[in-house]
Amino acid sequence: MINGAKVLVTGAAGFIGSHLVSCLVHNGAQVRALVHYNSRQDVGNLRFLDEETLASVEVVHGDVRDFGSVLQAAAGCSVIYHLAALIGIPYSYQAPRSYVDTVIGGTLNVLEAAKTLGTQRVLHVSTSEVYGDPVYTPMDECHPLITKSPYSACKAGADHLAQSYFHSFGTPVVTVRPFNTYGARQSPRAVIPTIIGQLLAGCLRIALGDITTKRDLTHVSDTCVGMLWASKEYRAIGEVFVLGSGVQYTIEDIALKLIAMINPEATIVSNPDRMRPEGSEVRSLLANATKAGEWLEWQGGAVDIDLGLEMTVDFMRKHPEFWGADEYQV
Repeated sequence: MINGAKVLVTGAAGFIGSHLVSCLVHNGAQVRALVHYNSRQDVGNLRFLDEETLASVEVVHGDVRDFGSVLQAAAGCSVIYHLAALIGIPYSYQAPRSYVDTVIGGTLNVLEAAKTLGTQRVLHVSTSEVYGDPVYTPMDECHPLITKSPYSACKAGADHLAQSYFHSFGTPVVTVRPFNTYGARQSPRAVIPTIIGQLLAGCLRIALGDITTKRDLTHVSDTCVGMLWASKEYRAIGEVFVLGSGVQYTIEDIALKLIAMINPEATIVSNPDRMRPEGSEVRSLLANATKAGEWLEWQGGAVDIDLGLEMTVDFMRKHPEFWGADEYQV
């Protein structure tokens, strides 16, 4: 279904989106990449693709919040990979309406375009943040959605909207919920690039928020393979799939690994500005990806955490312009 197919990736200029574009090209897809319009014609993280790969991608500039942009971009595509969103959880406390417009409104536009055009498959990309604090662990597709930030609330709303289009109109939607994806090109506001950026800037006191929270970390290459498999499996239509490694680390665990890799003399200090609002922090995320293993033959954790962190550090060493100074980014 993918080899030779014309596909659209929304959010293609982002961290995961740019990796997915590359993955799709290397699997034989004809990729159209929708990136957010700007006057500089900036293609975001797509600039990190090798020349041959990028040359084969049709880049279109538009806005997922605009139905006309989405409809035009989706025309002629058999599959839509919908990743476009505002990603920063801290910023969602400051500008919640922008998340409603982009995450929920953008998803509505993608679903309406797919319904109008008769698109064969829509892969809707959600997040583990919709689960909030665990009622049970590890967390599978049946875990209740307990949203604890405007960001997660909007993602959960988009999930429900996607499922409603499947049930109401037969729109062939598949939803995947990746747990914490990391790797090269991730926004400097995410915790792993934040730690690496401070270390590479020579800081001896690594400022972090709550280091006791636990996360299930999956390398971006594994996440992209899961998305690819989910979009190819016919039985997956109407289903939800958790994508995660099934292994959990505290933020302190990860920080200590990175300190050992880059500068063993560094220490961790607490910075209140980096804390989520009281009652909003998600204490623990741990995936049960059994369904993805059984239905999609996908296995998280193919890239070992230490290797994945080393590759991320190597990317940031080579691209200091990407992460800039060691200032905190919301």
